[in-house]
Amino acid sequence: MENREIEGLLDQGDRSVSSFEKTNRSLVQKFQYFLHANQTAVSLLVLATSVVLFAILVGYKIFSAYALSLIVQQVTITAIIGAAQTLVILTAGIDLSVGAIMALSSVVMGASIFRYGIPVPIAIVCGFCFGAMCGVINGALVALIRLPPFIVTLGTLLVYSAASHIYTGGEAIGAQDIEMKASLLLLFGNSIDVGGATLTFGVISMVLLVGLLWYILNFTAWGRHVYAVGDNPEAAKLSGLPVTRILVTVYTASGVICSFAGWVLVGRIHYIAPGLGQFANIESITAAVIGGISLFGGRGSVLGMLFGALTVGVLSLGLRLFVADAQWAYMSIGVFIIGAVAVDRWVKRITL
Repeated sequence: MENREIEGLLDQGDRSVSSFEKTNRSLVQKFQYFLHANQTAVSLLVLATSVVLFAILVGYKIFSAYALSLIVQQVTITAIIGAAQTLVILTAGIDLSVGAIMALSSVVMGASIFRYGIPVPIAIVCGFCFGAMCGVINGALVALIRLPPFIVTLGTLLVYSAASHIYTGGEAIGAQDIEMKASLLLLFGNSIDVGGATLTFGVISMVLLVGLLWYILNFTAWGRHVYAVGDNPEAAKLSGLPVTRILVTVYTASGVICSFAGWVLVGRIHYIAPGLGQFANIESITAAVIGGISLFGGRGSVLGMLFGALTVGVLSLGLRLFVADAQWAYMSIGVFIIGAVAVDRWVKRITL
């Protein structure tokens, strides 16, 4: 009898030690856990809130097919460049040269056609090669020489931008010349009508690009490695991951995407000039940050970046419909950037 009682006490003690007491979480903590588990939730909530807010302020106009298609068209370049920026930020880096690479690539495409008489498809490939080369230079300086990404891309921003102006002498290629000799460059400016909304090929390509990157980052080994490098590069190296090669490929992919953005931009505005994309770096970082991409690396989704870009478009159009002064839009975007970073820090402080 005594032995049975002792065994019962031991079993009860084992169960009490091995069991964990569940603490009741507050509503705020549950919301924090929800945001931690759903990376795109913040950006989606911000986008939905913006749409509802301006629906109240300006009425049904914000929901018209024309307004919605206009928002998407306006953020096309921002979202494409934002996709390139997202790859870099996921590795805990930053790329200030994305706009300069976009401009340089488009300039190379135009010069190859109108200065050297190269066939248009080959000229487009040349532009992509230049974009990839710029990305390789950025990646090599960051990964091999181990310079800070901010300093590297700040320097290459000036180098690539100056190279565009020096190479062209500041001259632009007009719409009439492009339409006559290089109509393929205008491909992404073509549009189709869908239910009263006008969708350009650039918008469609942007959606396809974001979808492709989302798949790569979530369902391929390279995508998982990108997150691992951004989260903890030393741990990734100790795990046997080729951190240097991953960083170089990330910056190279960013350069290629910027070249694609240059091609899409030419189709949208119908001319080529070395000064294009001056604010693309700021716009891409804005879309990424509002979209929930952590500036500290290893966290975020390219879909969130797309929602962030759309939020910027809704803010810009909504405030211009409500008040004429565009400075209110810039002020709101600035507030959203600070708020997004603050929320990201709050979510990362979660205790599991």
